[in-house]
Amino acid sequence: MVREIMRDEAFLSQKSALATKEDIAVATDLLDTLKAHAHHCVGLAANMIGEAKRIIAIKDGNAYLAMLNPEIVKKSAKTYKTKEGCLSLAGERDTIRHDWLEVKYRDMDFRKQKQKFTGFTAQIIQHEIDHCEGILI
Repeated sequence: MVREIMRDEAFLSQKSALATKEDIAVATDLLDTLKAHAHHCVGLAANMIGEAKRIIAIKDGNAYLAMLNPEIVKKSAKTYKTKEGCLSLAGERDTIRHDWLEVKYRDMDFRKQKQKFTGFTAQIIQHEIDHCEGILI
């Protein structure tokens, strides 16, 4: 189900709770909402649809991926400056991102996964994990 985008900065600034198997429906809604905004959005975190759960969804090329309880376990020493926008916030902001990351997470079947991401996909994941931590970019 496509959900409304949350814009309440006080809510978005709260750290998200760990997701459980019962939150897979939230991940499905997050993917549906991302697909509905795909023409101008490449990633969402669950708090952006009003759910304070540690779940993100990203668009990687033509594929969509939901991650429950994503955690960065390794990251490049090399960083770069960039500007990012957000559906929940007006305008763009400066930030610093790592070139690549290794992320462990649970998939839609709640199975453990670990994957390396580079480039723009790594940037999207960092932005969405920031949301899970209550960090607004």
